[in-house]
Amino acid sequence: MELNLNPNIKDPDGFYDELLGAHSGLSKDESDAFNARLILILANHMGDRAILRAALNAAK
Repeated sequence: MELNLNPNIKDPDGFYDELLGAHSGLSKDESDAFNARLILILANHMGDRAILRAALNAAK
């Protein structure tokens, strides 16, 4: 499996709205902590170290 960088989220605008809503009312520190937890949850769900490594490199 390779890292997919093509649009792949059904209703991306809806997801973006949900993501923004999840941050509603959070301080900067709380928002940063939320993002860190979300990243770790999604990374754990994915589980493939090669894909995760590719994602880290793509994000640079």
